[in-house]
Amino acid sequence: MIGLYCPGDSLVHRMPAGLKLLLLVLAIVAMTVFARTPLAVAGAAVTVALLFALARISWRVAVAQIRPVLWMTLIIGVFQLLTTTPARAVAVCGVLLVSVALAALVTVTTRVTAMLEALVRALRPLRRVGVDPERVSLLLALAIRCVPLLAGIVHDVAQARRARGVSWSATALVTPVVVRALRTADAMGDALAARGVDD
Repeated sequence: MIGLYCPGDSLVHRMPAGLKLLLLVLAIVAMTVFARTPLAVAGAAVTVALLFALARISWRVAVAQIRPVLWMTLIIGVFQLLTTTPARAVAVCGVLLVSVALAALVTVTTRVTAMLEALVRALRPLRRVGVDPERVSLLLALAIRCVPLLAGIVHDVAQARRARGVSWSATALVTPVVVRALRTADAMGDALAARGVDD
């Protein structure tokens, strides 16, 4: 999510993060329950496309958010074709893609800090049962930060392996990635301990 935010002053950008997350959950639940035909999925897709246009997000950015799940959607589509009807396969894959697009719209129009603040506010009533909203927020922030960090480590190791002319090997890729990831985790743990977050 870091780096995906597209600054803007559209109505979608200005909506509170908590409200956007709530509407996202409600929309996905509604699509899962009611969008059971290709026509209903097409209507949901048009609505999401209009929301992207309202947020003034370019189509290139929108497509880039969906591209990573296309292969998974294709595999799910083949499985659905083999076990159900073509219409059902289209509906299932369509709901998946529209849900990802809607979540991407929230991501590109909402700062990560705003989402985490909304989560802290939502979890405050659970403080009575021992939930620490600030720690949950910190955990999510670290998880979000670690995804691009781990991707960068994999990219660097792959580049170094190619530069040395090493033939493809899972061990040659995985072992350095695991070692570097563990070193990074240790450094991050030391930094958190130095700031008083030691448990």
